[in-house]
Amino acid sequence: MQTYLVTQEDRSAGRSTTEIVEAAIDGGVDVVQLREKETTARRRYEIGQAVREQTAQAGVTFLVNDRVDLAAAVDADGVHLGDEDLPVAAAREVLGQDAIIGRSVSTPTAARKAEDIGADYLGVGAVYQTGTKDVTAESAEIGPETVTAITDAVSIPVVGIGGIRPSNATEVIRAGADGVAVVSAITTADDPTAATRKLQESVEKASTESQLANEEPSA
Repeated sequence: MQTYLVTQEDRSAGRSTTEIVEAAIDGGVDVVQLREKETTARRRYEIGQAVREQTAQAGVTFLVNDRVDLAAAVDADGVHLGDEDLPVAAAREVLGQDAIIGRSVSTPTAARKAEDIGADYLGVGAVYQTGTKDVTAESAEIGPETVTAITDAVSIPVVGIGGIRPSNATEVIRAGADGVAVVSAITTADDPTAATRKLQESVEKASTESQLANEEPSA
């Protein structure tokens, strides 16, 4: 779950979500989350069907934002939930035990609670200022320091989100995150494939550095 694309067609520079997803897959993206909040449920379903086919063929994990019913309808691998969505347990009952269920959090307390109730991973943010999602004052630009506090508080994977680009992704990974999720860094790029590769390279470099730093010196 190193690089994670959140789709948003109205922020894709006139390109379709399927075009962006194809480019991101070519660039090596690990996860695609269908958001598309600015369109109808019917249109989200149609896009979801197409993206499910793309990700299945590529072996890329496919999640749906918020809508458990839509995740089930398009046979997604799972769902990502926020504070106003169905509880994790209810989503699990609908989607099954093998479904991947993520939960948005911005504090260590919320992170521990999400882990306790069965979330498989956490979306943590907004790490930096972002214009792609309305956030509360509490969750606006929480910074890498809070990412570290959250990763120290839980044992499940953590994905940083919010204002992340290749230039600052390394800070998020060094703070302890297992991956980064982005919208604009890929969707608005002139070359989404190259942007995905650059993001992947930044994450991999920081991950390698963190692993080496954590290794015990040999005797």
